[in-house]
Amino acid sequence: MAEFLRVRRGRIGPAEVGLPTGPGTRRTPGLRREELAALAGVSVDYYTRIEQGRESAPSDAVLDALARALRLTDDEHAHLLALADRAAGRTPRRRPPERQPARPGLRLLLDSLRPGPAYVLNEVNDVLAANPEGLALLAGLGEWPPARRNVIRYTFLHPAARTLFADWDRVAANGVAHLHTAELTAPEQVAALVAELSAASGEFAALWRRHEVWVKRGGRTVFRHPVIGPLTLANEVLATAGDGQRMLVYQAAPGTAEHDALVLLAMTVQSADAV
Repeated sequence: MAEFLRVRRGRIGPAEVGLPTGPGTRRTPGLRREELAALAGVSVDYYTRIEQGRESAPSDAVLDALARALRLTDDEHAHLLALADRAAGRTPRRRPPERQPARPGLRLLLDSLRPGPAYVLNEVNDVLAANPEGLALLAGLGEWPPARRNVIRYTFLHPAARTLFADWDRVAANGVAHLHTAELTAPEQVAALVAELSAASGEFAALWRRHEVWVKRGGRTVFRHPVIGPLTLANEVLATAGDGQRMLVYQAAPGTAEHDALVLLAMTVQSADAV
């Protein structure tokens, strides 16, 4: 919690919250402690204790005020409250650390979504199951053993990812921001994945230290696929009932060039199966 507040304080300037910047160059990046404390309506001493980790149980009212002062999004605000629960010894809900298999019903649903590429993911974006088009869309993912298949690991460590994702920087930032949201519900899995990726990728380590937090709920992704060429696909992330499993589905409207490309992708998968 303390580190999260320090990072976020350093990333918002006085002008963004209506404060004068004053003459000369500021030695402190972002807001000073006393500025943030004043905006949130708490004493500088009290806020300093929070940021130094000496106050582990600030009230929700104080945390709400800090969230407003720091211009946190709803996802970031929820993350701050969850961090405070852990700091105060109120253990957040935790699921078993072992990788759970995709539920049978979700596996059946994957097949019904074809030719749309689709995946069952857990909280840290392990690929628990995918339909054939899903494996084919993320070029090279199917060559990894199932236990290694993880969308965030793929983004940072697979050599095909930087070419496949036309907007790689945005995809990478989305993955890291989502991973922060899983720190409290899947801490062991997050810690292991963060240690691995931080050691292997300086870009991941830098993004992780930014403490950006948001929940991906859908959007559009631009691909440069080695077999079916460039295409832009809409995606939806569908939460399931309380076990941390989610479905990521890519789709295109029938009659569009993108849908034709997905049909072609399905045909290449079928041809490979027939060989």
